[in-house]
Amino acid sequence: MRKFKREYHAMAEINVTNLVDVVLVLLIIFMITAPMMQSGVDIKLPKSSESPRDVSSSIIVSITKDQQISIDNYKIPINQFEMRLKTIREVKKFRPVYIRADEKVPYGVVMKIMSKIKKLGIQNVGLVTDPESKL
Repeated sequence: MRKFKREYHAMAEINVTNLVDVVLVLLIIFMITAPMMQSGVDIKLPKSSESPRDVSSSIIVSITKDQQISIDNYKIPINQFEMRLKTIREVKKFRPVYIRADEKVPYGVVMKIMSKIKKLGIQNVGLVTDPESKL
C-alpha cells in the first residue's frame, strides 16, 4: 500500500483585483451618499457678529420657518418635545442644548421652546447664529 504525501507551498502572490473592485465601488457609494448625510434640517440662521462655536457634540433643537421641531435632525411633534428631550438628555448627560431657529420664526415661538427646555432643568442653553460676512 502506497501512501501519498502532499506538499503544500505558500502562495507567493496575492490577487488584488477583486479587492480593488470592491474598494472602488465603496468609494463611489460614499462619495454619493456623503452630501446627503450632511444636509440635516434646512434652516436659514440669523446673522450675528459673535464668533461661531463648535456645537457638534451638543444636543441641537432646530425650529424651521414653518415651526417644525427637530432634536438632533429627527422631527418630532411639539406635544412629544419635552418627553423626547428628557430621554435624550438622560443619555447625553451634561451636554449643552443649542437652539437653531430660522430667522423667520417668531421670537415668541423660540422663547416657548426655551422655556420648555428650562422647565426640564437644563440650564446650559444657547442660540446658534451664522457669522456676519465681513466685506
